[in-house]
Amino acid sequence: MPITIRLNGENRSLDKHTSVLDLLALFELAPQRVIVERNRKIVDMDSISQVTLEDGDDVEIIRLVSGG
Repeated sequence: MPITIRLNGENRSLDKHTSVLDLLALFELAPQRVIVERNRKIVDMDSISQVTLEDGDDVEIIRLVSGG
C-alpha cells in the first residue's frame, strides 16, 4: 500500500517502507551532498537508512552546493 508524502512542496506517492536513504537513491542524490528535513526536523544522516517515511510526512531536501 503506497503512502503520500509532501516532498519540497509537491505530493509524492511512495512505497510504504521507504527510508530516507531509499528516497535519496530514487532521485540519485548522494547523502553527503544534501540535508534532509522531515516534519521540520533535520534527519541525522548517520541514521537515514533506519528512518522510514510515513504517510503525511513533510520532507524537504536541500542540496549543498560549493563554489568559489
